[in-house]
Amino acid sequence: MSDEAQVKLRFFTREEDESLKVDDTTLYAPVSLKRYGLSEIVNHLLGLEKTVPFDFLIDGELLRTSLDDYLVKKGLSSETCLNVEYTRAVLPPSYLSSFNNDDWVSALDVGGSKIISGSYDGVVRTWNLSGKIEKQYSGHSGPVRAVKFISNTRLVSGANDRTLRLWKTKNDDLKNNLDAEEDDVEDGKTLAILDGHKAPVVALDVSSDRILSGSSDKTIGFWSTNYKEMMTVDPMESLSSNVSSAAKKRRKLTLKDGSIRRRAPLALMESHSAPVEAVIFDSRDSTVGYSVSQDHTIKTWDLVTSRCIDTKTTSYSLLSLTQMTKLNLLACGSSARHITLHDPRIGSSAKITQQQLIGHKNFVVSLDTCPENEYMLCSGSHDGTVKIWDVRSNTAMYTITREDESVVKGVNDKVFAVRWAKGVGILSGGQDKKIQINKGDDIFKK
Repeated sequence: MSDEAQVKLRFFTREEDESLKVDDTTLYAPVSLKRYGLSEIVNHLLGLEKTVPFDFLIDGELLRTSLDDYLVKKGLSSETCLNVEYTRAVLPPSYLSSFNNDDWVSALDVGGSKIISGSYDGVVRTWNLSGKIEKQYSGHSGPVRAVKFISNTRLVSGANDRTLRLWKTKNDDLKNNLDAEEDDVEDGKTLAILDGHKAPVVALDVSSDRILSGSSDKTIGFWSTNYKEMMTVDPMESLSSNVSSAAKKRRKLTLKDGSIRRRAPLALMESHSAPVEAVIFDSRDSTVGYSVSQDHTIKTWDLVTSRCIDTKTTSYSLLSLTQMTKLNLLACGSSARHITLHDPRIGSSAKITQQQLIGHKNFVVSLDTCPENEYMLCSGSHDGTVKIWDVRSNTAMYTITREDESVVKGVNDKVFAVRWAKGVGILSGGQDKKIQINKGDDIFKK
């Protein structure tokens, strides 16, 4: 097929902005055109004074090659009329800032304009967007692996010391749903220690007044955000009977917070045969939860009965999880360096992998979705990068690297946590002891 060959194109858009809509337009264009050339055509058709970059979809798939390559890949001739949908392009996010932490940053969450981080030094910190630490929460005796805001006066963390902690905090950006009698509790204090896991707590999710936790002990904990709803627990009861007396003595010595109330889970759910790496509530139904594990499975949980109601088996360890609600998909990061998309509604006997996103060079350990574009997500990997994806394409749109030039690339640059927050940007934390923020002016536009 020569460069002079042309193909018939029909342009259309679903953009709500009337200024970006053209009448039903069909024209011929050279098959050598790529995205930039097509974008010039659409700008001309729209008569825009200021150039707008566009992305293009053909049959729901993002065009990442020339029209010629697309035709060859699909086995189509230049006689074909292609229906080309155009939509505002997502511009690459630029580096905004980095905040220095005392140790590896292993967990992140955002509430309005406040950031919380969990660190390997065992400390939970709240930050403002200028990089100032507003509060430090000390109490865990091991690396903090997961953190979540619950409300404007409460957050939860999980750590390698096998416990979760409910903390009193202050965040005016979030809604208050707590008891008024706690108003006099000092900011930064532990409200309760949630005790029940027998190995590190590595994952958390919060929905309304409930908490899910995932642990290396292969179980999933189900808790209330209100400690009054949970039974008091004797910290020594969490040790099995075959534990030595010396180990029990060491356990007692680590219980520095003997005066702090300890609570048992509402339920401790078992079904996985290897460490649990991620847990989430279903965003449409808080009585349903999902988990992934090193045992290669995705499990669906009925949180009313505390039972596993579905198991999907893959061929690799699963290390991270997020839900793409409008697309009815679960995105799972794996030890095989890719992200797989699964429909939780499909039966276990069917082919469960809908699509694979390939591009990382090491474990994919953290995922989050774009808050304003249902097709997009970001991923953090031990390869030291964060990648931005549109699931209408199998390849990454953009790659974010660590910006600290003092760190030798490939050394101390693993990314452990990512969070994509509206108005803030894409946050990432890792082995370089930094929280990095990348943001693009048009990153949230569809």
